[in-house]
Amino acid sequence: MDFKAPDKTCDKCLRLLLFRAENIKKFPLYFNAPVPPFGDLTAKLLIVGLAPGLNGANQTGRPFTNDYAGDVLYPMLQKYGLAEGNYGKRANDGFRLVGVRVTNSVRCVPPQNKVTGQEIKACGEYLIQEIRAMPNLRVILTLGSVAHNAVLSVLGYKKAAFKFAHNAEHRLERHNLYMVNSYHTSRYNINTGVLTPQMFEDVIRHIKVLL
Repeated sequence: MDFKAPDKTCDKCLRLLLFRAENIKKFPLYFNAPVPPFGDLTAKLLIVGLAPGLNGANQTGRPFTNDYAGDVLYPMLQKYGLAEGNYGKRANDGFRLVGVRVTNSVRCVPPQNKVTGQEIKACGEYLIQEIRAMPNLRVILTLGSVAHNAVLSVLGYKKAAFKFAHNAEHRLERHNLYMVNSYHTSRYNINTGVLTPQMFEDVIRHIKVLL
């Protein structure tokens, strides 16, 4: 199955569309559009985040790029052989994922970094298409509870049966997949100690074993 990411004219979510229009005026040099996934559909690992950051992926057009969360995520992937090159915080820095694909529950930057249930549902059609288009997919890493619930929703699992917990492993039997949870690698979580670099490294090591 082919996967087609939302294009720059996507108008499924009025609130996000209006916010995009504001940002086009404020930041005319930014990407300011639904941010496409990063990495190949042949990947065995899919990492699902929340949404693009205003001055991160919304600026660069690549998930977690020029964003504090990416400063944590990408070097850790590289440390474990899941990425290579120089992460220069630009979409054209030559940095490459190895057997990994990175995407978001919602593809457009939301006001105040908060998404609505309707926006998650609207973007869910892209997430399920993406998952179905990945023939080698074995593990889904969800960064935060929003991504966790979004994946369960599009795959048709009851959320109550798969409670989010850091470094928890869930077996999604019908799809022959594992889902692993992590607290989001956001600046807030790191600064408050909700997530430490060691805690996140434990997650990546866990996933390497599953792969």
